[in-house]
Amino acid sequence: MTVTQESARTYEVRTYGCQMNVHDSERLSGLLEDAGYVAATEGETADVVVFNTCAVRENADNRLYGNLGHLRPAKMSNPRMQIAVGGCLAQKDQGEIVRKAPWVDVVFGTHNLGALPVLLERARIQGEAQVELKESLEVFPSTLPTKRESAYAAWVAISVGCNNTCTFCIVPSLRGKEKDRRPGDVLAEVQTLVDQGVLEVTLLGQNVNTYGVEFGDRLAFGKLLRACGDIDGLERVRFTSPHPAAFTDDVIAAMAETPNVMHQLHMPLQSGSSRLLKAMRRSYRAERYLGIIERVRAAMPDAAISTDIIVGFPGETEEDFQATLDVVRQSRFANAFTFQYSIRPGTPAATMDDQIPKQVVQERYERLVALQEEISWAENRKQVGRTLEVLVAEGEGRKDDATRRLSGRAADNRLVHFAVGDHTPRPGDMVTVEVTYAAPHHLVADGPVSVRRTRAGDAWEARQGAPAPAKGVSLGMPTIGRPPSVPTAGACSAS
Repeated sequence: MTVTQESARTYEVRTYGCQMNVHDSERLSGLLEDAGYVAATEGETADVVVFNTCAVRENADNRLYGNLGHLRPAKMSNPRMQIAVGGCLAQKDQGEIVRKAPWVDVVFGTHNLGALPVLLERARIQGEAQVELKESLEVFPSTLPTKRESAYAAWVAISVGCNNTCTFCIVPSLRGKEKDRRPGDVLAEVQTLVDQGVLEVTLLGQNVNTYGVEFGDRLAFGKLLRACGDIDGLERVRFTSPHPAAFTDDVIAAMAETPNVMHQLHMPLQSGSSRLLKAMRRSYRAERYLGIIERVRAAMPDAAISTDIIVGFPGETEEDFQATLDVVRQSRFANAFTFQYSIRPGTPAATMDDQIPKQVVQERYERLVALQEEISWAENRKQVGRTLEVLVAEGEGRKDDATRRLSGRAADNRLVHFAVGDHTPRPGDMVTVEVTYAAPHHLVADGPVSVRRTRAGDAWEARQGAPAPAKGVSLGMPTIGRPPSVPTAGACSAS
């Protein structure tokens, strides 16, 4: 199905949840543009609004139906408008969405992203809602057209699905069993991205370090990291999220020995209580988790480590919670994504005894956040006085005084707000800064900034319609060497 230029319709994709969903939304945008749709301008109500949903958190359902309700008047007043719902919540609720919100035109699942344009056209012609959900993957998403949000950084899915059975998590039933791409396909996509100017890739998987299970190579993930190190022009490689049970020493060695693999690790803990980890069916214990942290830091003393933690899992005692606080103190996380446990219908934990009262969960959550804030701030203060290379992000930075600032990420993924000198860097350029101040969630750099213009910055500038500078033009600023390494928050909070 292709929309003709004369009848080109606008679209908007609204994304909720994990990086996997963000990456899927890039595919959905690519599919729609390939079919002739054009992106709606800011503030415009699009002809087609697509919700790419998440089912991990308790309020996901309420949030979706609230948003659908807000769109109903626009839908009623514009006969051209269509609303589509996809993603994990669509896979879970299926026909229930159309029953609760009959003005929805299309419902599609996690396994058939590529069907969206056809389903929209079918709904338009037939005048009735189209609900199509597959129980297994039709086409690996990376084979679909893509409209990437960034000219300098990209997601690369190496696997989809999950073979674990964590009692709090609904994701495996919605994403299916793990399916792995062949290494050659992954590396070909990375090479294509680098050829287009991308400097940084993040390898994505629900449990990214179990990559290779489908084709029988348990060392495949470490090999893939090393292979990424051979791609000329690729400066930063990240990955998210690894599972502690499958985290092996060959991956630590690959991180430490491959110059463009960042020395940053996001590894979900969920609980520091081994008793609760067993109840969660997390096939590791606190001692193993701490052992991984110790070996990572022995190999990479500068590694920044982050995590996910659930507070208030059924049956959690004060002793269990104290065990979590103990692991947090020992691990010295750069940051942590903390969640209050919420019941997800269809998961084993939803029917467990000893559900924790909300006020108890809230009080424990506040204690955990206060401890982690203290640790994050202390760890960030260690960065003051250091010189960091920062990959410039889009958008203005923090505006806390008269100084104009931009923002970006250091090699270890810390957020840095830096003062702009005489030459304003472009998104995708690299700047060298000296950290002058640390807060719990960001660093500040004042004073002189050296800028290294990059192909990624050229690509960003080309996207804006401005001519890129001629090669070899000097801005009077030194070029610095290739950085070390980094990842981000988990592929889903249930990882």
